[in-house]
Amino acid sequence: MSDILNKIIATKREEVAAALAVKSLAELEAEAAAQPPARDFVGAIRARLACGQPAVIAEIKKASPSKGVIRPDFHPADIARSYEAHGAACLSVLTDRDYFQGCPEYLQAARAACALPVLRKDFMVDAYQVAEARAMGADCILLIAAALSLPEMQALEAQAMGYGMAVLVEVHNAEELGAALQLKTPLLGINNRNLRTFEVTLNTTLGLLERIPSDRIVVTESGILKPEDVALMRNNSVQTFLVGEAFMRASEPGVELARLFA
Repeated sequence: MSDILNKIIATKREEVAAALAVKSLAELEAEAAAQPPARDFVGAIRARLACGQPAVIAEIKKASPSKGVIRPDFHPADIARSYEAHGAACLSVLTDRDYFQGCPEYLQAARAACALPVLRKDFMVDAYQVAEARAMGADCILLIAAALSLPEMQALEAQAMGYGMAVLVEVHNAEELGAALQLKTPLLGINNRNLRTFEVTLNTTLGLLERIPSDRIVVTESGILKPEDVALMRNNSVQTFLVGEAFMRASEPGVELARLFA
């Protein structure tokens, strides 16, 4: 793991310990179980792919550790409506406070403003966070292979699926891919950003494609900034995209989505 990832994971464990002191896991699980059924995250992606369209998971993100504040004028509900109006299949909302200036309330506001399924974008290391994700209304969680062992990923995946949530597992290299392919989820994210150097290259996705079975949905993440990037991926049969920064820097995020994927 990179220094920044190590630091974030350590913070997450502290957050879970602090949250447990306020609310037990049993209480949180009861809140999660009381939620209306999750929206179909995988189904929303498959519906786009079935029509021959790209499936875009549009991200709502205020800041990042490497770039600082990306969008000072930040209104999650407005952004969600803009994304929905311009063709997003799903949303991704950052809920990490310390490093991305996110919070659960942003996810709740975005989800309430539209009908799209929503991914809780955070660093999941504990069962408490999975229950928390469903309790706040998330329809999907992210598992980062660089931060978790295979048994940890399998346990968190089983818990999420028990709540009716989808799972996006994210990898950066062949070793992580080998572990991720042992999970049940069809959603396989490939992050083009090197977590050690923060360098971004689309070759990360392209280089792993031949190792991925055809029953998986490849989600390319990071570095999709211009129509040529989209064309490169689609020409290599990658049709699902998680994009944030390119949209967040635009005055109207949904309009930028429509332009990038026209």
